[in-house]
Amino acid sequence: MTTREITSTEELRDLLGAPMPRAVAKERRTLHARDREWLAASPFCLIATAGADGSCDVSPKGDPPGFALVLDDTTIAIPERPGNRRADGYRNILANPHVGLIFLIPGRTDTLRINGRARLVGDAPWFADMEVKGHRPVLAVEVAVEQIFYHCAKAFLRSELWRPETWQPDVLPSRPRLVKEVEAVAESLADLERHYGPDYVRKLYV
Repeated sequence: MTTREITSTEELRDLLGAPMPRAVAKERRTLHARDREWLAASPFCLIATAGADGSCDVSPKGDPPGFALVLDDTTIAIPERPGNRRADGYRNILANPHVGLIFLIPGRTDTLRINGRARLVGDAPWFADMEVKGHRPVLAVEVAVEQIFYHCAKAFLRSELWRPETWQPDVLPSRPRLVKEVEAVAESLADLERHYGPDYVRKLYV
């Protein structure tokens, strides 16, 4: 069998068919009261960005529920906490402000999707509303909403993501062992196990 590449929107439409009218009509440009409730309940999101050259990045962000701050009906902000300092997504935003966000609520099989234009903010009066355990965010991503809608549950249902009986966290080695095996690090395995031990959790905001 040969590989058949799809190279046109016509081929894609012939293969997938036309979207249902409801799927097209569900797009909105402003936050509904239910969107605000969803954001208030969500502790986790994924931020997709692309650089000027088209290179892409997806970065997870998580904090206590409600960490994504609603500034008004068309603007939200997401705090940045201390991390690995690679700043891949942030460098992309400086070159290309378009971002895609997916907000999850544990146990829910639908998701809230927001697409828009982002800017990086180093400080603002509303940073005080993003403090966690006395720590202000390092910076924030302010997103002007251009498209918002709820995404259906099929991917989560097919993957059985939220069914604990399907979870196999030990199918791969621990985080310290993975780092030692696949990354060029000078630390010993014992050093890495200490790094990812209890202090790793205690230092999430410092």
